[in-house]
Amino acid sequence: MRIKRSVNALKKRRKILKLAKGYRASKSTLYRVAREQVMKSGQYAYVGRKLRKRDFRKLWIARINAASRANGLPYNKFMDGLNKSGCELNRKMLSEIAIADPAKFTELCETAKKALAK
Repeated sequence: MRIKRSVNALKKRRKILKLAKGYRASKSTLYRVAREQVMKSGQYAYVGRKLRKRDFRKLWIARINAASRANGLPYNKFMDGLNKSGCELNRKMLSEIAIADPAKFTELCETAKKALAK
């Protein structure tokens, strides 16, 4: 007995066209064009997930730099002082502290200054 592909082929096409829903013109209606666009969209999404991590790290560093300069330390000296003092807060948490609790961030700056003075 031979196997007919019609159900599987239809399922495959429907899956691609469902993913392409919302695209402009023939990219959302024609299977061949839609498949190419869905593949390209997947590549964009993959790259975008990597870029988002990079962008957030840049944002955190900018926030920490602004807050540490307000306390008399540039970013690189501040981070060096924190590392020497053994503080293991990551940049995300440091930026949150800089925004939410400036008094605590000032304490961290003082800790970094003491560690640099040694």
